Order: sequence, then structure tokens, then C-alpha cells
Amino acid sequence: MNLHQYAETHEVTNQPPSLDGANLYRIDLPLQEWSRRYGAGWAQERIDAYGALAGGPLMAAGFLANQNKPQFSSHDRYGHRIDLVEFHPAYHELMRTAIEHGLPSLPWTDPREGAHVARASMTYLHSQAEAGSGCPLTMTFAAVPALKLQPELAEYWLPKVLATEYDPRNVGDRHKVGVTLGMAMTEKQGGTDVRANTTRAYPVGAPGPGQAYELVGHKWFCSAPMCDAFLTLAQTDKGLSCFLLPRHRPDDSRNQFYIQRLKNKLGNCSNASSEVEFRGALAWMIGEEGRGVPTIIEMVAMTRFDCMVGSSALMRQALTQAAHHCAHRQVGGRLLAEQPLMQNVLADLALESEAALALSLRMGRALDQPDDPHQARFARLITAVGKYWICKRAPAMINEAAECMGGAGYVEDSILPRLYREAPVNSTWEGSGNVQCLDVLRALSKEPGVLDTLFAELGDGHGDPRLAAHIGNLKAAFADTADIQYRARQLSEDIAVGLQAKLLLEAGNTAVSDAFIASRLSGNGRVYGVLPRGVDVAALVQRSTPNWPL
Repeated sequence: MNLHQYAETHEVTNQPPSLDGANLYRIDLPLQEWSRRYGAGWAQERIDAYGALAGGPLMAAGFLANQNKPQFSSHDRYGHRIDLVEFHPAYHELMRTAIEHGLPSLPWTDPREGAHVARASMTYLHSQAEAGSGCPLTMTFAAVPALKLQPELAEYWLPKVLATEYDPRNVGDRHKVGVTLGMAMTEKQGGTDVRANTTRAYPVGAPGPGQAYELVGHKWFCSAPMCDAFLTLAQTDKGLSCFLLPRHRPDDSRNQFYIQRLKNKLGNCSNASSEVEFRGALAWMIGEEGRGVPTIIEMVAMTRFDCMVGSSALMRQALTQAAHHCAHRQVGGRLLAEQPLMQNVLADLALESEAALALSLRMGRALDQPDDPHQARFARLITAVGKYWICKRAPAMINEAAECMGGAGYVEDSILPRLYREAPVNSTWEGSGNVQCLDVLRALSKEPGVLDTLFAELGDGHGDPRLAAHIGNLKAAFADTADIQYRARQLSEDIAVGLQAKLLLEAGNTAVSDAFIASRLSGNGRVYGVLPRGVDVAALVQRSTPNWPL
């Protein structure tokens, strides 16, 4: 019997073509439209170039960086304490590419109209390829406003922070053209309540802003511990204060900054998160003594903005994979993307993705106009609203996208499991859901003009009676202050979906805005795939499905 004829048991059919090498910008029509709408038309070639990198070499590097987690060595082989975290070369490729293209620096070095939107658009593309490297990139970007509060420190550090040169060497900052910055605030006993921090700061000489201190204490979460310096909080005689703590002292000796261990996390695997101790670590005070939280809050606001962008990116990549799969996979002799129930699901996912992107880039537009009081108040509110809502929506949305692909979306060969594991970090980092919702109430009740700004932004419903009714209900909800903290999540959700509906209406694509309003303002969207009758699902699916190759 001739058995070799059975060596090939089957022909591989009914599988989608590979998306490897796709330009993530060119297959994303919503990103093209919204980035132009909010002032980044001048940057389209730059964003397009990053889209090619994100879908090509950075996507490949993302898989390698997550398969090869950072490794911590406390001592070298001779017994010397080194506190070294080593990363796979793919991680360094991701960092180098992002920094050379200005992801941490663009709005600060070229603060023209649309700069924050352009930078957010490239961050959105980068995060689809690999999100873990976004942590040090975000912190480096976000530290700039805080550094500017202390001119004598900014004079030395800002040129290095804003340089488009990545230098991962374990050497002192004076030997580097470009540096990265991190942040360390959380302690074991306090968590979100940083005012419970016990780390102490002792002046080396004269006390006060810009002066040197030595810090003694711990931080329970310190991400990217190989950054060149960190913004951190410590107690002085006047209360909690902000400090810049470099990893090396001016004489090139190691600072008294000790990594205890790396966190074993659900996701975010390419990024090292650590527990650290300060044992007389040299640091310099930034801002007014005893005013550490207000000093660092602008950095926190910027990192929360990147949580919005990052979660939007994860949702977009999940949608891209699901829509592409369904556009080529047949069941019962018919493409999945042509089957009514799958169209309902895919269209619903597309609405979620585009609404998240729209609100994120609208936030970027506000950051691009810091001297406009309306935009400044809008940014103050939407930092919390958007961080809460978009980050909260991401895990369930990504789960649904994976389900569209069946078992193919559950295995590590696809990117869906990584996206799903990554999603919760953005809702937890920089304040979980309750923290954001309480901050929404704080902004609306304690900061003059914010509530008026919200309703000025929402307007009168823009000709849509459903949105007008939603705005009316929202006004009534805020007029009733009884048990308002208890209702803070519902209020934050209502603000978010109201603003998303308004932005989509303004953009003028009726297929998108009508479907969003019909599904999100009715209160019936308990799971994805329950869009009401009359929605142009085919148009929404087509809008979100990659046209590849281009």
C-alpha cells in the first residue's frame, strides 16, 4: 500500500488573508477623518508613515516584546547590587521608533494647531502594535508641564526629555542626549490616597523648590524602572511635595533607588512594573513645598488622556482583526460579514470604536487650545469622563471582537488575547473607575464654569430630539444633588455618550450618528449586537473593514 499519498490530509481553505504589513492608518477611515477634523491635516503624511511602521515592523516587534518579558537582576555575578532590568531588543526597537518620531515630544517642540491631535493619532497607531511600551513614552510626554514649574531643573532636563534620541544604556543622564522619565506615587498603605504616603524627604542643605533632598521610603508601583528619572511624592514638614529623582547621581554613582521585584501582571507584559525603595535617594523638589499633588496633577491629566487614546487603540485593533476575519470567512456558504446577525455585532463594535476615537481626539483638540478658557475647562472635565468611559468599555468590546473570530480569536497566534489582557490596565492605572467619576463631580461642583462649559458643548441637541431629550435629562440629574456620589457612574456615562453623540452628529455621517444615538441613548444596549431596526449596518461594516492590500 502506498501511504505517502496520504501525507497531505487536506487543503487549507476559508481562511482570511494575512494583515501582516498593513498600513494601519490607510485602513482606518475614521482616523483619517477625525484627525483632519481636529486640526492635524498638516500631519497626515507623518501619521501615514507611522501607520506603515505600526502595521509592519512594530507589529512584529510587539509580539516578540510580549513573548520575551523584561528580566530583573538585583546583583551581578560578582555579588554587586546592580538593580538592572533587561529588555528584549524588540522592546528597544519600539521605544526607539516612537521617540525618533516624536511621540513623547511633538506637541512641546512644535506646538502648532493640531499638534496634540497628531501626536495622539500616532500614539493610537503605536498602541495597536504594542501597548506596553506606551507607559514610559506617556510618562516622558506627560512630565513636561510639571518640569516647567521649576525653571532651573527644566533648563537641564527638558532638552533631554524632548530630544528625539533613544538611549537605553545604564549610564548617568549627563552622558545622554535623550532620556525617558517615569512616575512613582503609589504606596502600599495608601494606593489612590497618595496623601497617606509615608515616604519622607530630608533637605540636604537649604529647603524649598529646586533644592536637593534625600528620600527614604517605598513605592508599591513604579513602572518602567529603567527610566532615567522619576517624578515622585514624599512628605516634608510642610506636607506632600513633588520631587524629581534621577537613577544616577551627578557624580555618576547609582542613586539609592532599589528595585525590590517586578510585578507579575495580567497584561502589559512588555513593560516592567516594579516595587522600589528609596534609601536616601537624592532628588530635587519641583513646585511649591507641600503642594505635591497640584504640582504633579498635570502629569496625571496627560497620562489619563493617553489612557483614553490607548483604550481606543486597543478597540480599533480588535475591530480591525474581527472585521477582516468576517470579510473573508464563510459559514454556510456565505461570508460572515454578509450575515444579518454578524452585521449587527460588527456594526455595534464599529460604533464603539469610532465614538471612542472621536472623544479622544476632541480632547486632543482642547489640549491644542490651552489659552481658550472653554477648551481648558472642557479638557479638565473630559480627562476624567473619557478616561472612565472609554477605558471601561474596552474589555467587553475586545471580548466581543474575539468572539467574532471564534477559536481563532482565543489563541495566542492572534493578537486578540494580548489586547484583551492589556485593556484593564488603562481603567486601573492613574485612578480606577470610581476615582474618575468622583473627579467628574469634583470638577463640576468646585471649578467655576465647568458645568456651563459642558452644556455649552452639548448644545441643544443639534436638531436631534433624542439627543435633546438626553441633554434635558442630564440637566435634571445634575439639578438633583441628593445621593449624587451614589449616581456618579451613571452621570459620567450620560455625559460621555451625550458628548459622543454630539460629536458624531457634527461630523455629518448620518449612518454613524443615527446608529449611535438609536443604540446608546435608548438604554437598551446591554450587550453588543442589539442595534435596533433601521440601522444601516452594511454601511458601518464597510466603513470599518480593512481594504487590504492597498
